[in-house]
Amino acid sequence: MIIRTDFPYRTTREDVRIPMPGGTSQAEGSGGGVGLYARIWRPVTDEPVPALLEYLPYRLTDWTAPRDRQRHPWYAGHGYASVRVDVRGHGCSGGVPGDEHDARRLADGVAVVEWLAEQPWCTGAVGMFGIGRGGSDGLRIAALAPRALKAVVTVCSTDDHYDNDVHYLGGSVLAVDMHAWAATMLAFAARPPDPLYAGDGWREQWLTRLEALEPLIHTWLAHQTRDAYWKQGSVREGYADIHAAVLAVGGWHDPYRDTVLRLVEHLPQARVRGLIGPWSHQYPDHGLPGPAIGFLQETLRWWDHWLRGEDNGVMDEPLLRAWIGESHPPATVYERMEGRWVGDAAWPSPSVVPVSYGLQGAPVEVASPQHTGLDAGRFLPFGDDADLPPDQREEDAKSACFEFPVAPGEPVEILGRPRVTLRLRMDVPYGQVIARLCDVAPDGASTLVTRGALNLSARGGRERAAPWPVGSHEEVTFELNGIGHAFAPGHRIRLALSSAYWPWIWPRAGSEAGWTLDPAGSTLELPLRTAGPLDGGIVFEAPEQAEPLGVVYPATLDEPRPERVVVRDVARGSWRLEVAPRYGGTRVYPDGLECGEDVEEDYGIRSADALSARARSRRRIRLHRPDLGWEVTVETRSEVSCDEGGFLTSNEVVCREGGEAVFHRTWERRLPRTAG
Repeated sequence: MIIRTDFPYRTTREDVRIPMPGGTSQAEGSGGGVGLYARIWRPVTDEPVPALLEYLPYRLTDWTAPRDRQRHPWYAGHGYASVRVDVRGHGCSGGVPGDEHDARRLADGVAVVEWLAEQPWCTGAVGMFGIGRGGSDGLRIAALAPRALKAVVTVCSTDDHYDNDVHYLGGSVLAVDMHAWAATMLAFAARPPDPLYAGDGWREQWLTRLEALEPLIHTWLAHQTRDAYWKQGSVREGYADIHAAVLAVGGWHDPYRDTVLRLVEHLPQARVRGLIGPWSHQYPDHGLPGPAIGFLQETLRWWDHWLRGEDNGVMDEPLLRAWIGESHPPATVYERMEGRWVGDAAWPSPSVVPVSYGLQGAPVEVASPQHTGLDAGRFLPFGDDADLPPDQREEDAKSACFEFPVAPGEPVEILGRPRVTLRLRMDVPYGQVIARLCDVAPDGASTLVTRGALNLSARGGRERAAPWPVGSHEEVTFELNGIGHAFAPGHRIRLALSSAYWPWIWPRAGSEAGWTLDPAGSTLELPLRTAGPLDGGIVFEAPEQAEPLGVVYPATLDEPRPERVVVRDVARGSWRLEVAPRYGGTRVYPDGLECGEDVEEDYGIRSADALSARARSRRRIRLHRPDLGWEVTVETRSEVSCDEGGFLTSNEVVCREGGEAVFHRTWERRLPRTAG
């Protein structure tokens, strides 16, 4: 990593409130509406410059401040006004938190774009960038077509909030992250404004927010098929609505990488480019697994072309630049992976040809133990030590496996989304199929390459749920997540099929029975790639960032908990995955704020009982300003289980100021299981 201190421009920073039209609330803007808290880095110049916007709910004054410092001053030093804004109801912004997909949030984003374009220091040209929620909001705001928004850089984001987000997977409830993310956002929304920046009205603003709290999981579980709620928040419902230029970026270890493939396929080639590396859910200048790239320099070329009109060759790059990884031993973290960059001028690419492999053998009954999936790894990996899936041999032993040897000579190289067609018979109305593609080394080690899932009631489409005709045979087809991988000669390509995948997939009563697979009517289709004319010469600069913020992470006497632990109760036949996500920890900011976060999650299930599945999380956040005599804590508890009738959710929030409770609320809900 190169830390830059010398830039073409000196920079300044100021915090402002951007007034939103209409409504009244705390922290009002000059127009009487809600004011959104913004931090603006600008180059010192008398000339107007384009503006770049990152729009998030994650608190610019503390939670994302270290990351913001790495990139916003860097852009400002290269001649852009770089702006970080907290969405309504979060951080020091006014208003109350709303649903992640509500129209108000997007309308606010459009208003921010328009406000930036009207500033005297702005040329009127605006770009948006972000990762995760920030990247998705950039796409959604672009679909509303504000005139000033000329270009977007969207990283590890989704175009489909139903089936390619933290909610559902293949039409099944995504147990691990629907629960975990809803619990996270409940705690995040309960945090108070910081009095150093929000002023004396922080407490009133906080209490108003708390009264408006509602766990998001209530809404998410109320919409178990792809209905109007999910469609209105997903840009895949109308790619033609996006008129801004889009640089779509993802990583093969990020669950949202298929967004990149869909965007380069459906947006006009004249204003889209795609980039997929070996990374997890991180900006590519962090690059874990490596190699990291000079991502800020890469995006600067994008901004210079689309916001300044420079003819710098950025649109001469291949439509899709993708990393093809080589065979590698299984591990839960990689510092760097071996492979190569390839380029394709079109997607689907003429260099990629689907090739079918027929499954062989007699019909096989698959009734995987309910704890199959404990070695799935983290759904949203960030590059931590226990994030990625370990050796898959234990998972493979609970699955039906079909193998295809890689002949001596050339590797088998794939790029795109593998597909399976399976002929199944089921004696119960509900079930799931999980398909994993593994690279098996000569020593037997099994490395997960990619995977996919299908809720069999969603086999006719995600918009409706149709029970399986009990006792009948049907053919089902579904895709696995996209991947770029080269299977080495002498290795074996393994397709592993299971009927359970906890805690990723929430099981349903009766699904313990599994299903019967007829290999004679089943195939694995791989997107085989041959070398293309644009494969050579794809080179990136070394990663750069601005100077770090200088956050201190003090040592504590407590022994850190392991990130992921599996506990087996032999007598009860139960399994529990204990997770300690590395969210923040204890840290001290240069402005004096002391912040501590402690999170525990666990996911329990009995091997033979789908209704025993249970997800729990506990979180404690402490914010302390010794100089102001200010200390608050937010404690949350969330739990989800399911019986034959539906999901049962329990949530609790306790907030204290100076040790005294100022808010305490619990929510107990039953939500019918209609699909999922």
